[in-house]
Amino acid sequence: MSFHKKLSQKLVTKDKLQDLLKEWNTQNQQIVFTNGCFDILHRGHVEYLCHARDLGDKLILGLNTDASVKRLGKSPERPINSEDTRATILAGLECIDAIVLFDEDTPLELITFVQPDVLVKGNDYKVEDIVGYDVVVAKGGKVITIQLVDGFSTTKLIEKMKTS
Repeated sequence: MSFHKKLSQKLVTKDKLQDLLKEWNTQNQQIVFTNGCFDILHRGHVEYLCHARDLGDKLILGLNTDASVKRLGKSPERPINSEDTRATILAGLECIDAIVLFDEDTPLELITFVQPDVLVKGNDYKVEDIVGYDVVVAKGGKVITIQLVDGFSTTKLIEKMKTS
């Protein structure tokens, strides 16, 4: 199978994701879910995503659309990379099994749809404050925070580029 075909198979619609979830649940696979913008992929992102994948059998990434990134108010020029570019780059990571775009302000609808066994965010969040906490805990799942890699953030990278 070509590299391009492998990448495109990871970028899924909710309909395709539903098919994957049925298959994975039949196989008793532990489903891990995380989400974010992942605007400029860096070491912190890669370590975070690989760690998230280690918490189960399949990792689903909810990726903010360009419109939802803009609504987050990070800065007027964000996202730097388009949703298609971000999704393609992320699809190249072996640790990610499926990527689905979401346009809402939060991933709550997508988390409710996925019903993951494990919900993951960085440790800059309190577990109880993570969007989807109630959904995952109600089904007997776990909500886990992962230690972020010090010194790596997209905002810091952009600032560094501007001053270089």
